[in-house]
Amino acid sequence: MKLGVLIPLNLYSTPELIRTFGATAEALGFDSLWIGEHVVITDNYEANYPVSEDGQMPLENVEDNVELDIFTSLAYLAAHTSRIRLGSAICVLPQRNPVYTAKEAGNVDWLSNGRLLFGVGLGWMAEEFKVVGAPFEQRGARTRSYVEVIKRLWCDRVSEYHDDFYDLPPCRFYPKPVQSPHPPIILAGNSKPNFRRVAEQGQGWFTIGANPEQLVPQLEGLEAALAEAGRPREEISVYVCPFDHEYDHEMIRQYHELGVDELVLLHYAKSPEQVETLLNDLAQQYLEFVRSL
Repeated sequence: MKLGVLIPLNLYSTPELIRTFGATAEALGFDSLWIGEHVVITDNYEANYPVSEDGQMPLENVEDNVELDIFTSLAYLAAHTSRIRLGSAICVLPQRNPVYTAKEAGNVDWLSNGRLLFGVGLGWMAEEFKVVGAPFEQRGARTRSYVEVIKRLWCDRVSEYHDDFYDLPPCRFYPKPVQSPHPPIILAGNSKPNFRRVAEQGQGWFTIGANPEQLVPQLEGLEAALAEAGRPREEISVYVCPFDHEYDHEMIRQYHELGVDELVLLHYAKSPEQVETLLNDLAQQYLEFVRSL
């Protein structure tokens, strides 16, 4: 099993903090680093946060959840690292333009020499969609459409795609990503329709906030969708972020026994010194143990 780390980049994330994040995570031997996406957060929002029981974000200050731009930050991290994989957790795809997203994410893969893990999700905050002028309804079907647009742009010499959500006329898109046929597309979400999207379009599945017991029915849903699509489980990498759960060696062992491919540990930090201390502590406690599984 692999081990990654996710630190949301918010208003405390100076260039020095970001450089420390990348350099330290790589030097310690983590397999991947991840950052998230919230372009705005409104002061008042419908309680729909999917990770907490009350539907509210867990942080006291809402400002802590507004994040730096995801792909320029990953490109900056690419310039200060050379080996570690770079993950988007999670790019809110249906509120974006898919052509610009293909360009921005593809640039990260190009500039990092093929290290992008392209994590995408549907989003949950209707108010954020409204701010950026994107429809919140049918965002699952829109995500499916936009993934197809991106794949055409990344893979085809002449790219073209048409459906109810997007018309991509014949066009040429360069440079293509370094990874072939394209960076792994990792879809986040625990609904039955999302499991179908993973089975039909993805190379990975990302879930956040599930302990091993909660993960079991989710994996059953994923495996059912894969069987229906005629794909073996081995074709999909499973990424689990145990956010909002106290984890230890025994819980990590249980994740491994369930077939989790990579554990992604989410923590907040407000200074370069906190980042360095956090990553060293996580590495000392868990990195060698995870490697032994």
